[in-house]
Amino acid sequence: MPIEFAKYHGLGNDFILIDNRHSSEPVLTPEQAVSVCDRHFGIGADGVIFALPGQNGTDYTMRIFNSDGSEPEMCGNGIRCLAKFIADLEGEKAKTEYRIHTLAGVISPELLVDGQVKVDMGVPRLLAAEIPTTLAAPDAKVIDVPIEVADKSWSVTCVSMGNPHCITFVDDVSAVALETVGPQFENNPAFPQRINTEFIQVIRRDYVKMRVWERGAGVTLACGTGACASVVAGVLVGKCDRTTAVELPGGVLEIEWAEVSGRIYMTGPAKRVFTGCQLTVDS
Repeated sequence: MPIEFAKYHGLGNDFILIDNRHSSEPVLTPEQAVSVCDRHFGIGADGVIFALPGQNGTDYTMRIFNSDGSEPEMCGNGIRCLAKFIADLEGEKAKTEYRIHTLAGVISPELLVDGQVKVDMGVPRLLAAEIPTTLAAPDAKVIDVPIEVADKSWSVTCVSMGNPHCITFVDDVSAVALETVGPQFENNPAFPQRINTEFIQVIRRDYVKMRVWERGAGVTLACGTGACASVVAGVLVGKCDRTTAVELPGGVLEIEWAEVSGRIYMTGPAKRVFTGCQLTVDS
C-alpha cells in the first residue's frame, strides 16, 4: 500500500513522519515500522511518527513506534520534528504553537522565527514509582543511588519526562562503551519498563556533553527527553545550573528547568530531509 511520508531529523535523531489525520489508528503496524526503519532494506530511521487527529481539545495526537517496534510514551526530538511536519502540511494555515496529545500527556511545541522549535515538556516526575524503578521506595526520589551494571558500580539519578531515564555522571563520555553497557542498563531488573540511559560529562555548570542509549532504539545521535532529564539530574546532584546547554553527538539542545513553575523547556532544531509518495510495505 503506497503511503506518503517525510523524513525529518532533530540533531541526527531521525524519523519517518506520516500524515495520519484521516484515522485515529496508525496506518502502519509496529512490525511494518521495524521494516521501514531498517537502514539497509527500508528508508532508515530511529522511529516512525504518526500525526493523528487531536483528542480532548488538542490540535493533534502523536504516536511513535521505535525502530524495534516498541512504543515510547514521548520523544523530545520527535515532537520537534512533528511540529515542523504539521506546519509544512498546513502551509499558510500553520500556527506557531500546537497542543499535542501524547502518551506522556499534552505537550506544546512552539515554532520560533529563527527556525528552532521550543517545547514545553511539562514537569519532571521524580518518585521511584513514577519512573518506574525499584532502586528506592515507591514514594522516594532516586538521587545518586548506586547500581551494579556490567560488573561496575554506577551512581545514578532517575527522572521521568513521561518516559523513564537513568542518568549517570562520568569523567569522559567518549570512553563509555555504549553498545555494551547500554543494553545492560536498559534491561536491568531495577527498571520494570526498561530504561533510557544518559551518560553525562560536565564541562561547566551551564554546559555538558551527553551520550545516550535509548530504550527501543539503541545508540542515537540525540535524545530530547534525555537531555531534559539530564539537566534535572544535574540540578538535583548540584552539578548543573537550571539553564544548561547539552551537547549531543548530533548537536546542542538548550534546556531550562524553570524554578518557579518547575516546567522544563527544550529548544533545538528540526529539519526536513526529504519527502516521498511511495512508501510500500507488506500488508
